[in-house]
Amino acid sequence: MKPLHTRMIWLTAFSIAMGFMETAVVVYLRKIYYPAGFHFPLVPLDHNIVVIEFWREAATIIMLLGIGILSGKNTSQKFAIFLYCFATWDLFYYVFLKVLLNWPESLFTWDILFLIPMPWVGPVLAPCILSLTMIVLTISVIYVQENGYNVHLQIKEWVLFTIGSLVIIFSFMLDFIKYVSQGGAMSNVWTLSRKKDMLNEIIQYVPTSYNWGLFLLGELFILLGIISFLKKAYKMRHSL
Repeated sequence: MKPLHTRMIWLTAFSIAMGFMETAVVVYLRKIYYPAGFHFPLVPLDHNIVVIEFWREAATIIMLLGIGILSGKNTSQKFAIFLYCFATWDLFYYVFLKVLLNWPESLFTWDILFLIPMPWVGPVLAPCILSLTMIVLTISVIYVQENGYNVHLQIKEWVLFTIGSLVIIFSFMLDFIKYVSQGGAMSNVWTLSRKKDMLNEIIQYVPTSYNWGLFLLGELFILLGIISFLKKAYKMRHSL
């Protein structure tokens, strides 16, 4: 396996390139559907285009998982590298959008982040903070293990990361869930076979509020997981 610095250089380059590809797709879509600039509510999209977008999102995650699995030495590193690539991709996606479209107007501009299994929305600042947290986690795992400490992510850390991630994901979906429950045309949980129904709902939806408290709670769980991992490394260092 290549030395760590070589791997990280290429992983960074791969992630930045993926960020540009993601941006390029969005530039094309906005040129077609939002010639005056992106805004809520979303304009109606061709159903075939939306289905392709669902699968493109899934393919992106598979690619990022694959690079993590191929590059990490163990489960902890594979997970950390996946997060690093995801975070770098996401951050540079916004960098390239700003360069090419001068969007977002600010870090508090609303964006649609994901569509699976329902829309995730939030101010651009939120996914940027989360991405930086992912990078901190990756640096922590890689630094500790590459310096010879046999410390791995254990059940405690996995539980904290899982809870934190689920809380943050819920914070992204909460506003749309509230919209649907307060009189949207649909009131059931969607499945892949009902995407047309969900699309009819999306084109009427305008985000109203983001629950920063939930987001920060999720961030707290993730940071506690990172601190727990680093504490184990610190104890091992001083026991040698």
